[in-house]
Amino acid sequence: MADTNHTTAYRIVRGILAAVAHLPMMALYVISDLLFVTICYLVRYRRKIITRNLRDSFPDASEKEILRIRRRFYRNFTDYIFETIKLFHISDGEMKSRMTFSGIETVDRLLYEGKPVVAYFSHCGNWEWVTSITLWSDINSDKKHAEFCQVYRPLRNKMMDALMLSLRSRFGSVSLKKKVAFLDLMRYRRMNIPTITGFMSDQKLSHGDEGHVVNFLNHATPFITGTETVARRLDAAVVYLDMHKTSRGHYHIDITLITEHPRELPDFAITDRYASLLSRTIRRNPSIWLWSHNRWRISV
Repeated sequence: MADTNHTTAYRIVRGILAAVAHLPMMALYVISDLLFVTICYLVRYRRKIITRNLRDSFPDASEKEILRIRRRFYRNFTDYIFETIKLFHISDGEMKSRMTFSGIETVDRLLYEGKPVVAYFSHCGNWEWVTSITLWSDINSDKKHAEFCQVYRPLRNKMMDALMLSLRSRFGSVSLKKKVAFLDLMRYRRMNIPTITGFMSDQKLSHGDEGHVVNFLNHATPFITGTETVARRLDAAVVYLDMHKTSRGHYHIDITLITEHPRELPDFAITDRYASLLSRTIRRNPSIWLWSHNRWRISV
């Protein structure tokens, strides 16, 4: 009975979200504006955490500037929610007009050469739209050549987990559970299928990962090392997905090659490079990063 109830609830919620997704983007942004007012000024969602993170990360910024970034963060955050819902009903053409990529030819070359690729990205802009990278690849429809993947942590709520997995597969990519992602990638390798796999590496550490401490945004910050470990074990090329928000509802990613030969670099050199590139992305437009994440709860 529990499974039946879960399936029924899933279908109801999915149906409601799909109906909302049929609204044009302008209508969704009107709703987003209303939610922005609610969570910014009424609910004050995680305001203390956000404000503390911003003040500590930008100690030279004025209080007026901190409050401006915080306000823009809330607006970006509510936009992210409705932009993600829009994935239930958006054409490939509209998606390509809203989420653009440069440097995809580097990824295609590596995949055609049979080289696996590890892609570092983060909670910047609308990270759920990054899966539309398949629309820009010359080999996205030929499964003999490559598989587009992303590593994820399953949500505790099974219904929400199923909904998010559905959205993340919208453009043909595959979600790999974090605990078994390396085994899955090794399976693709044995099948001679090169992969490009996205790793959200700006989260807090997983259990068992001691991390590598980097001076990041004015904090001694332990960074996830598992991404670098996977790259080295697979001898995978490593790229960084540099997110830009060009206007409301429009994003661009520059794909930056970090290395094609990870085993030739010193330990943690890749993680250091990622931290540096991510810091540059955030400083360029602080409001697009997920400041509500309590990353620095534990000091180093």
